[in-house]
Formats: sequence, C-alpha cells, structure tokens
Amino acid sequence: MEMTTLSFENMHNHGELFANLFRARRETFIVEHKWTLPQALGMEYDQYDTPASRWVAVHEFGQVLAGIRLTPTTARCGIYTYMIRDAQRGLLEDIPTNLLDQEAPVADHIWEASRIFVARDAPHEKRREIHGRLLGEMTRAARANGATWLLCLIPGIWPRWLKPYGIKGIPGGPMMDIEGSRNQCVWLDLTSNLH
Repeated sequence: MEMTTLSFENMHNHGELFANLFRARRETFIVEHKWTLPQALGMEYDQYDTPASRWVAVHEFGQVLAGIRLTPTTARCGIYTYMIRDAQRGLLEDIPTNLLDQEAPVADHIWEASRIFVARDAPHEKRREIHGRLLGEMTRAARANGATWLLCLIPGIWPRWLKPYGIKGIPGGPMMDIEGSRNQCVWLDLTSNLH
C-alpha cells in the first residue's frame, strides 16, 4: 500500500493516479452517495480542484483506496475560495450556511480538508490500515505546506476515525444532514501530534 500527495506540479510523475483518484471520487460521491456533482470522463471534480490544492491518495496496484483534497484557506478562483467558506457565504446550495460556529478563517496556517473518502470496494480487513495511512499522509502533506490546523467537513463518525491515530479533533459546528449523510465541521490540531 502506498501514499502519494499529488499536485499540479508532480502529477505527471504518477501516471494515471491523478485521474484514478477523480474516478474513485466519482464512484464514492456520485455513484454511491448519489450526490449531484460535476463529472466528465468518468471523473468527479469541482471548482476547488485547482493548482492551489493538493490531493492525498492511498493506493495499491493502481487502485485508489482512499483520498482527501487539501486546499489553503487563502485560495481564490473567481468568486470561490474554499468549500466551507463558500458554503457559509451562501454560494453552495446543497450545504447549509450555518455549518461553522464562527466566520470561516482565511490564514496561511489553516487549510481545508475536503472530499474525504475510503472507497467502497477497499478490502474490509485493510480499512483500519487505510484510515491510518490516509490520516498520516494528510497530516504530513498539510504540515509540509505550512498548515498547523485543518478545517474539515467530515462524516459524523469522525471521533471513531481520529482517536486511534492520536489526532485531536474539535467540533467546529453543528452535526447536520447534507445530501442524506450526517456531517460536521471539525478542526484538526496538527500541532498536538508532531512526529
């Protein structure tokens, strides 16, 4: 099992991995969860998949098992910034504006983690390892880009995901139903788990 952090600068070094990550996102978010999202060529994407972002992939033998998108909270592309902030600003019709208990931050040391998934067909017996590797590479990649905090909109079972790996999560907003699944904004403190 491998972990790779992809960017527009390095994607050419990883063959089909970047496209396979977007294909796996489509399978998770459009096919499995039935979310209405942009898609083309069998891949899911949105306005936040820009050169400012990084993408973490856990993969094995060409199959993407899990992934996360990391975006700086300082990002801008036209009227868009990052998903949580744009939802709060009323720019995203499927996400409530009250998802965060405070004004969404814009700071170099805070990044957003979004499009977090573990593929439905990832082997059940490897899921704990997949979660650990995904969270480990997410933490490493975010820190390498100067982040000390991550702001995430993640499934409501996040305490079960984070606790075994020593990552401290702090609720950042109410638990809410978004397109049929329970989600919550969560702050991840990357300073408390330095190794």
